[in-house]
Amino acid sequence: MSYKSILVHVDQSRHAAQRIRIAAELARAQQAHLIGSAMSGISSYIQMEGAAFVAAQIDVFRDRALAALEQFDSIAGSVGVSSYEKRFIDDDAEGGLALQARYSDLVVVSQTDLDEPDSSLLADLPEYVMLNAPRPVLVIPSAGEFSHVGNNALVAWDGSMEATRAITAALPLLRSAGNVTVAVFDAGKRHGTHGEQPGADIALYLARHGVKVQVMQEQSNMDIGNTLLSLAADLGSDLLVMGGYGHTRFREVLLGGVTLTIMRSMTIPVLMAH
Repeated sequence: MSYKSILVHVDQSRHAAQRIRIAAELARAQQAHLIGSAMSGISSYIQMEGAAFVAAQIDVFRDRALAALEQFDSIAGSVGVSSYEKRFIDDDAEGGLALQARYSDLVVVSQTDLDEPDSSLLADLPEYVMLNAPRPVLVIPSAGEFSHVGNNALVAWDGSMEATRAITAALPLLRSAGNVTVAVFDAGKRHGTHGEQPGADIALYLARHGVKVQVMQEQSNMDIGNTLLSLAADLGSDLLVMGGYGHTRFREVLLGGVTLTIMRSMTIPVLMAH
């Protein structure tokens, strides 16, 4: 399998250029169609402020979204993506991306940056999309520069359905990686999940898909989320693949402990699937 359609969130944040560049480079490498989607955010304002406020500001919101798409057009062209399109949606970013994700193979968003102006409007964007989209989500950290993604990948394996979906969804990236490390934490505490050699089964699965893989069995001396980030730093990883855990109640996002830690403290791009 390979990615044939990649969707990237487009806005005017200071992180947009790097996010778009990474998505464009992935699209070029995968020979995929790239969709840059900018949302007006109008639906969010209708809920928060009322229709009268929206009527006075609607042109401003649309102009901002359309201006952001011009940056996408410039970056996608400079990277050399062979097939791409700009898309404007009158919707809030969370709902708009979750809906469009149904027709894409991968969604690229940025980690929430609370220092970004208007970040409160999108405070749960990556979490919401990850839990509500039927596709994997690649989250780019809000801090740091990432010249490449996926050359040295770290896979968090716990035998769960979420981790299985994430690994399957990441196969196009893992196959092209120079090195892939599967990390199994506290295998002895998960009875009935792993075989006699924890990690061996998933390593064999990956090898049959042409992935160069090694397995590490680790004990978590701290919480697993921070242990994962520490291991990624030690290995020089440039991509973390993991299951995303949690559920939504109306617009409130509830995440599992490891997922919450990674979403808040990620230091490298993270591909998650729910």
